[in-house]
Amino acid sequence: MKPMNRPACSGFTLIELMTALLIIGLLAALAWPSYRDHLTRSQRAQAAVTLLQAQQFMERHHSVQGSYLSASGARLELPAALQAVRANGEVVYRLQIEAADAVSYRLLANPQGPMLADPCGALILDHTGAKGRTGSAASVAQCWR
Repeated sequence: MKPMNRPACSGFTLIELMTALLIIGLLAALAWPSYRDHLTRSQRAQAAVTLLQAQQFMERHHSVQGSYLSASGARLELPAALQAVRANGEVVYRLQIEAADAVSYRLLANPQGPMLADPCGALILDHTGAKGRTGSAASVAQCWR
């Protein structure tokens, strides 16, 4: 009696499949924190850019009105386009004029949602162009780059 020939099998063995999954898992575990850090830095940078745009709004108003206050003497409101920074439809920073008088102001970008864990905390910009932050990050320059 002649033995039956097995057809040639193509595909992966379980060991090969498990090895490939292990490698993919390791790469993902290494890449994920870097990806999250990149997202945090890019969203913070967008908040910084929006703060600089709000500063330009304040300076234009001061050029025309001679004051950082409204014509009635009340604190200004930022235009709607400068009130929030969004990422994927979600608000990640809310901007506001924290303090203002005739000759000075202080702008604040408060983190929201996923950005609450950012060590820089809120970003601050005042009428002199001085930049600040409320968080415990190592330096202001680190938060504003």
